Amino acid sequence: MLEKCRNAKERWGGVSEIIDHWLEERQQLISLFVHLPNQRVANGLQSMTENFCQVLVDYLSSGHFEVYEQLLREGSEFNDGSVENAQELFPKIQTTTDVALDFNDRFSAFDDPTVQELREFSESLSSLGVALEERFELEDQLIEVLHNAHREQALASEG
Repeated sequence: MLEKCRNAKERWGGVSEIIDHWLEERQQLISLFVHLPNQRVANGLQSMTENFCQVLVDYLSSGHFEVYEQLLREGSEFNDGSVENAQELFPKIQTTTDVALDFNDRFSAFDDPTVQELREFSESLSSLGVALEERFELEDQLIEVLHNAHREQALASEG
């Protein structure tokens, strides 16, 4: 997952400040996600989970309320069907948003867990990892359809 994030940043980094910032948030989210399962219960699991959930919600919000809107605006300027193609991705992205928000609702205040709650946390974290990986792939497709497809045209019109 972390390697795919680095590849995305290399492909789309520098293209837009909003996308750059968003990809940095993605990398931070992945880093926290990777370290979360190794956290000791008695030594900061609650704090690390709260921090992870905050970064998760910030990442989701940035995508939905900043990045996707900018990409759709850019795609609509070209009127070439790219917006329609991208619209097919949004329901799939929404499914991953639901999984992430459910995780946040359930574990953002993860205080003094029982053994059963730890088992549920582990299972939910695994499901969240699958959803995040799918989401990152869908978001990369979204960037490809709405931004990279027009990069050459945008550069030509600037020159």
